[in-house]
Amino acid sequence: MNLRILAIVSGDYGKRHVENIRAHGPADWTVEVWRAPAFLPPVIDDPDDFLPAKLPPADLILAFGENPGVAELVPGIARLTGATAVIAPIDSEAWLPRGLAHQLCSWLERIHVACVIPKPLCSLTETQYGLARRQDIVYDNALIAEFARYFGRPELRITVDPDTRTITEAEVARDAVCGCARHVAQGLVGLSADEAEEKAGLLHHHYPCLASMGIDDDYGDTLMHISGNIIKDHVGEQVKPFKHVQYIIPGSKAD
Repeated sequence: MNLRILAIVSGDYGKRHVENIRAHGPADWTVEVWRAPAFLPPVIDDPDDFLPAKLPPADLILAFGENPGVAELVPGIARLTGATAVIAPIDSEAWLPRGLAHQLCSWLERIHVACVIPKPLCSLTETQYGLARRQDIVYDNALIAEFARYFGRPELRITVDPDTRTITEAEVARDAVCGCARHVAQGLVGLSADEAEEKAGLLHHHYPCLASMGIDDDYGDTLMHISGNIIKDHVGEQVKPFKHVQYIIPGSKAD
């Protein structure tokens, strides 16, 4: 699909995402950027006052704003670009509070624009996304699914030498939007299956993750930890058949 993307950015968070998408996304994707105003008032009476006169045509909008006011501009941006789908991630409630995120989806629904609000962004797959602990939201939109084929919930194809139980290859099937999965994959090669899961979590934190470090009420944990556990658990499942498991029988000595 020749996907036309407009990314709304306002800081380093969005900048890193755009750089990774441009570097590793399909060659036939077009990725344009609109930098939102640095300062927006707490209450925006007329969002059109903060929009440019013209924006490039787009199919999909990526709302990477680091200011709650940016969300109020998204419907107007959708109208200007002709976009019919929006991804507005919640990687920090300070940037996009949950109530505002749901309101944004409601505004966009009125103008027939699909919207997903993955929390965190790396929970997004081609069919669903996370929003809270044990709460995955199913969606059906071809444009968002096309983006999620390449960026979203990390998916690695790990090859382990069965004799040495060492990782010989870690191919990125789907990267995190920020590029973290690619970083983790590179660091896994040469590790034993026994240490890969914990090392994946450390590599994730060292990237570093862009999700919030404050406790999130919907998860009872930080979004950074939720993001780290996503890739950590994924690596753990893949190396599980090759891990050395030591069983201890009560009343006897372990081998």
